[in-house]
Amino acid sequence: MMLLAKLGAPSVPGCVTDRRKLLLVPAISVAIGSFQYTFFKGTAKAEFADMPALRGKDYGKTKMRYPDYTETESGLQYKDLRVGDGPSPKKGETVVVDWDGYTIGYYGRIFEARNKTKGGSFEGGDKDFFKFKVGLGQVIPAFEEAISGMAPGGVRRIIVPPDLGYPDNDYNKLGPKPTTFSGQRALDFVLRNQGLIDKTLLFDIELLKIIPN
Repeated sequence: MMLLAKLGAPSVPGCVTDRRKLLLVPAISVAIGSFQYTFFKGTAKAEFADMPALRGKDYGKTKMRYPDYTETESGLQYKDLRVGDGPSPKKGETVVVDWDGYTIGYYGRIFEARNKTKGGSFEGGDKDFFKFKVGLGQVIPAFEEAISGMAPGGVRRIIVPPDLGYPDNDYNKLGPKPTTFSGQRALDFVLRNQGLIDKTLLFDIELLKIIPN
């Protein structure tokens, strides 16, 4: 429900703070009506706003239309939280991204909070950013599609239906993969559950850099 405006560029005072203010408010709900989960680490906190997929009778539905999101032909829904600047990545180019992941269809549980202060055992810490080549099938279809329409510096939130997510409900086959054991366990529980759990996921993606061929 992502540190530098451009990877490799000198650090600019205030950029990290502004970026975290933008990304630490993912739209995810965990109860009927408006409710907020708050995660603490020191004085930092992230608030989770209401999302209709997690309300009462809507829980467990495999497809919902979210207001204020653009839906593509594939069924991916997205919203740009920040529009980037420059050209979009082309097939074969390597992209460097930072990302968050949530099991939006199952109580909005976080499974990746990388390079951000969100606290708990799901935080990935300041590790290497996620990299992949565009158009080569290295990541789930939703991630590929979302990145292809972004520009460096942009932040996009996507709602991922099961058919655009992890093939065979296995996060080991295609990226992105949670970087912590807690995150892997949270995602695996939802993907492999045989019950009526809604496997819809939510990602926040920041495109940090495009590396030409």
